Amino acid sequence: MTILDTSEQPTSAATVSLTRRERVVLAELGEDVTLEEIATRLFVTRNTVKSQVRSVYRKIGVSTRSEAVAWAIEHGIR
Repeated sequence: MTILDTSEQPTSAATVSLTRRERVVLAELGEDVTLEEIATRLFVTRNTVKSQVRSVYRKIGVSTRSEAVAWAIEHGIR
């Protein structure tokens, strides 16, 4: 029988469902930058970032950038 180390577990079920890239995009949303600037930083198109942002919003249950940033801070992503 093995004892599991839970210290590295995410803080919520929603965090588990976010991909690594979605967590990166979510963290970037807290900066004072446009989606175009985020896309440039991540070497992807603006449309890719828009799709990732929509996916993040849906997964964490928010509808605005400020709500997403507040959620990220609350869950230790930013």
